[in-house]
Amino acid sequence: MTNAEQLINILNKEIIPEIDNIIDDMCELIADNKNATDEDKAEFKEAQAMKKEFKEMAFEAETGEMDEEECSENLVECKEILAEIQALGDE
Repeated sequence: MTNAEQLINILNKEIIPEIDNIIDDMCELIADNKNATDEDKAEFKEAQAMKKEFKEMAFEAETGEMDEEECSENLVECKEILAEIQALGDE
């Protein structure tokens, strides 16, 4: 499997679904809490922006806009990000 394929897999099957779950949880929290802070709302927007960036990264890997070396670098970063997300879920 190429770096691009691995990157696409980790993004589409692991990172983006994890971020979707985080966004859903945050959305419920904000909707349930009429007194949600500006910080809560900012974190929600940040999570949405992260999802958009990861979707763009997957698109670039899929279309060949990103070369194998860049895919390799992004793959390393994505593995680290996924480990951090999963560690947060374990807390």
